[in-house]
Amino acid sequence: MTIEMKKTLCRLAANVRMDILTEVYSANSGHPGGSLSIADVLSYLYKCVLRVDPKNPDDPDRDRLVLSKGHTAPALYAILAESGFIPKEELKKFRNIESYLQGHPDMKHTPGCDMTSGSLGLGLSAAAGMALGAKHQGKDFKVYAICGDGELAEGQIWEAAMFSAHYKLDNLTLFVDWNGLQIDGRIVDVMNSTPIDEKFAAFGWHVQLIDGHDFDQIEKAVNEAAKVEGKPSVIIMKTIKGKGVSYMEDKASWHGAAPNEEQYRQGMAELEAALSEIDK
Repeated sequence: MTIEMKKTLCRLAANVRMDILTEVYSANSGHPGGSLSIADVLSYLYKCVLRVDPKNPDDPDRDRLVLSKGHTAPALYAILAESGFIPKEELKKFRNIESYLQGHPDMKHTPGCDMTSGSLGLGLSAAAGMALGAKHQGKDFKVYAICGDGELAEGQIWEAAMFSAHYKLDNLTLFVDWNGLQIDGRIVDVMNSTPIDEKFAAFGWHVQLIDGHDFDQIEKAVNEAAKVEGKPSVIIMKTIKGKGVSYMEDKASWHGAAPNEEQYRQGMAELEAALSEIDK
């Protein structure tokens, strides 16, 4: 990856994080922690990987992205806005009853949203169905899904994992946002899903473990997954919940809480400072 591309991605991720903070603050509701932790992978996918067009969001040949951890909709809406699918000013109406930007993704009303999600565990099944459908139709589009590490406690994830390996869905890549926290605390205390890599390997997946905030590692993993034949791929990303906002980082209390005005200003100031450092 070139230095300039890395700077572009860093700028995009910083703007996505500011959008996330603005959405949750404006609504006085939402899930900032897990949204902030996936800002980098979403930035990379939409900038460098996904074959999507904001002018034709329903293109049948487009790549698909399923946000299985649907409560982190602020991150999806932010990258859709930064990519031209929806107006940025709409972000301030997040969770407003008159807005199409609901608390969880809604594919019927949000341009660029490929799957309605929110009930945890369902997204991977939907993504696997899309991937199998592509094979039946002879289509070459790729399907990407993002789930949370707490979400791995849902049995349907593992049913979908078994299904995906059985049908050799090498056009499916799953990203696991392994930030170590869920609403009730640390995953190892609430429902320990580790070792995540060994579990997916046992289910027949191609497995990679990376730093989910390192663009070089994200790029390398995505490129490797694209070359895998005969099995689905999972990229397990070690991340920091609340990444980029100091008082939110690695705090379960920010799973589903909104910042007050002082906290919002502090968070925005930190993200703006990080943005200004990119070109130095």
